[in-house]
Amino acid sequence: MSKEQTKELLKVAHDRLKQVCGELDHFLNHVSVPELLREAEDAGEETKNYLCEFLRDLRLLSVLCEASREKASLVLRRSRFREDWAEKVLSEIMHSCVYAFYFPKNEVYEEDGRYSYTGQEAIKFRRTPPTKLRDLVLSLSRTFECLREELDYYETDYQTRVRMSLGMELPGNG
Repeated sequence: MSKEQTKELLKVAHDRLKQVCGELDHFLNHVSVPELLREAEDAGEETKNYLCEFLRDLRLLSVLCEASREKASLVLRRSRFREDWAEKVLSEIMHSCVYAFYFPKNEVYEEDGRYSYTGQEAIKFRRTPPTKLRDLVLSLSRTFECLREELDYYETDYQTRVRMSLGMELPGNG
């Protein structure tokens, strides 16, 4: 990938992360556990624990996305664009932000890729979340799906080049 393409991809990733951070910040700053419990179908202790786990996962995702967005911003603000640094940041975005979204620590939801081909939502929740929470995650999933698609090819190419530069054998070549 050319230097210009890498820079453009970093700009796109930065903009998508900015969007994610804005959505997460707004939600986390304006919605509380008691409010979500009032909206939940079942307001028992299990639901409260689930909602607390869910919000912990969202706070972690918010921190990871904000840190990655700031790194991307630093690379883009430099007077001389450093492609090697940009590649590392793009890889970190994939491994921290995208993976944190699709594999939340508390497993409050998961992606079922079979549904993505049917036009149905691919995110399956462990429990039925309140509408506000469900809507947020489904909105974020559309942004992360785009980000994953944009970074997937690039990430595979980057990892191959890193392995080759370290003299490591690629799987299947031994």
